[in-house]
Amino acid sequence: MSKFSEVKNLVMSLEADFEKFYDKGNQAAGTRVRKGMQDLKNLAQAIRTEVQDKKNAG
Repeated sequence: MSKFSEVKNLVMSLEADFEKFYDKGNQAAGTRVRKGMQDLKNLAQAIRTEVQDKKNAG
């Protein structure tokens, strides 16, 4: 479950940058959003692999 907490924390940490990019047009915030989304993708893939391994082991 700690990985799920990591996902939630990552998404919440990006909230301000999403607002800056979409509402105010801050391009640097857009870059941070893209990096955060890449980190989220990598974390999601790691979770998928972990779940698949546990499923196959049991």
